[in-house]
Amino acid sequence: MKKVFKLIVENKSKDRQVDSIKNEIRKYVKREKNKKLPEEFNFWSFECKAGKSQDEANSIEFKDIIKYVDFASSENFDSFYLEIIAKAVFKEKKQQIIEDENLE
Repeated sequence: MKKVFKLIVENKSKDRQVDSIKNEIRKYVKREKNKKLPEEFNFWSFECKAGKSQDEANSIEFKDIIKYVDFASSENFDSFYLEIIAKAVFKEKKQQIIEDENLE
């Protein structure tokens, strides 16, 4: 998802627009996580960028996306850019890592 979200929309209060944006982001993430993973991978990872515009976008952590929407709203941005790219990765389970360390 690469999108410019408008915070100021006619016929909608700012709070409702912010909630609508958050809902759209959550729906996108859920849809991406439900996609079938390639065989050699077991986890969806997300690379995220956010900024006032696409040129000013900086990398942010996945967990900070909703916080950024709130930040953009509190700073009275007219709009902001958000990019979320899903990538399949292989992530070892924590229990396997602990068992491997105990064997050494």
